[in-house]
Amino acid sequence: MKDLMKKYLNTFSVSGREGLLAEKIANDLRPFADSVDTDTMGNLIVLKKGKSSEKKLMLAAHMDEIGFVVTYIEESGFLRVSNIGGINAVASAYHKVIFENGTVGVLVVESGTAFGDVAVKKMYVDIGAKNKKEAERKVKIGDCLSVAPELIKLGSNRYAAKAFDDRLACALLAEVARTCEKPAYDTYFVFTVQEEVGCRGSKPAAYAIAPDYAIAVDVTNTGDMIGAQPMAVKLGGGAAIKIKDASVLCSKVVIDGLTALAEEDKIPYQYEVLVAGGTDTSSMQTAGATSTGDLHPDALRPFAGRGGRLQGPGSLRQPAESRRRTRPGNQINT
Repeated sequence: MKDLMKKYLNTFSVSGREGLLAEKIANDLRPFADSVDTDTMGNLIVLKKGKSSEKKLMLAAHMDEIGFVVTYIEESGFLRVSNIGGINAVASAYHKVIFENGTVGVLVVESGTAFGDVAVKKMYVDIGAKNKKEAERKVKIGDCLSVAPELIKLGSNRYAAKAFDDRLACALLAEVARTCEKPAYDTYFVFTVQEEVGCRGSKPAAYAIAPDYAIAVDVTNTGDMIGAQPMAVKLGGGAAIKIKDASVLCSKVVIDGLTALAEEDKIPYQYEVLVAGGTDTSSMQTAGATSTGDLHPDALRPFAGRGGRLQGPGSLRQPAESRRRTRPGNQINT
């Protein structure tokens, strides 16, 4: 899985520009799937048929990350940008950035800007162009960019990187799809688009699949960082089963099913209640993911033991031991 994680982290995939990553995931999973399709939104849908087709299970992870888009090119060759998704401007400042075509630059704050006034509108990208004409040979208005990837190992088993939200979950689901032999139900591994700009991809995917149970895999906050708000989730404390966030009240059917699985298989877990933010969980729920009847632990057992955070109607969030705790360029908004 670590190789998948590195490959996906190093692949450009800003919201609305997820095609390169979708292609890599599709190539990785095609030998292990009954079907691999892409819908009109760009969601990648990988089906593994189960022992029974009586019910359908949808497991989702979003491929996109927050980033920027070029809005204007100055005569000097500097690039003005706007945000795509929830950007923390202070955390993003002076980072190396990369465009989909491989062009690199640095995100710079206007000279004389006070720390408290740092905002995306006061930032620009320097790609080393001498003037506007030279800059236009490398990029154009509407081109997207993101903070450049870097995977940092911290100690023996922890890592830091931008875009663990949600590239780690993509790697997790891809590994599960490759290694599980035969799920209990027909299982749809859905790698969604545009989660960071309003959970736009998962809703039409869930509507088309009409799953009986839907579980999203994503990241979460923790309460064990210096200055963090009180929260009953800590790094290394086990999979986090979502109860609610600002966008969703999770299905008790799924919460109970995930809890039972964790207890029966002795998987460490913790409950997550977020006071803000949201994930694909809410959009799948409003698209009609039913979560009716009991969700027996055996339905999820083929996927157990591979880490993750579990939310209901559901959602499964990233392994706490691998999740990044501070993310330059990212606002924690899941």
